[in-house]
Amino acid sequence: MDNLKKIEHIGIAVKNLENSNALFGKIFNAAPYKTETVESELVNTSFFKIGSNKIELLAATNPQSAIASFIEKRGEGIHHIAFDVADIHAEMQRLKAEGFILLNETPKRGADNKWVCFLHPKSTNGVLIELCQQID
Repeated sequence: MDNLKKIEHIGIAVKNLENSNALFGKIFNAAPYKTETVESELVNTSFFKIGSNKIELLAATNPQSAIASFIEKRGEGIHHIAFDVADIHAEMQRLKAEGFILLNETPKRGADNKWVCFLHPKSTNGVLIELCQQID
């Protein structure tokens, strides 16, 4: 439990990042503080910060991406919950030993300068869980 620090962000899948930035900008009364392309995931992202909480919007850059597939099946909406961890390798090993299915065996570079690993929703009651660790 000491390795889990906090909810890092909530990811929301969107069809159009520009339109969604405008929409969420009105809700939060702020512009995104960061936008980024994550080539390995075939997405464009933007981040909003509200107090100590972050919201990540994700839009597909390719119809073959996981986000495009998610939107096709479920529509726009909450895609994942990300948790900040002190040691992603240790947390991956612990959760795998507990029987959770990891979507990647080693951490990969994600958005916002983080190492990331996802847990398969089949092993987490239908919720896609992302583990995040700041890259030094």
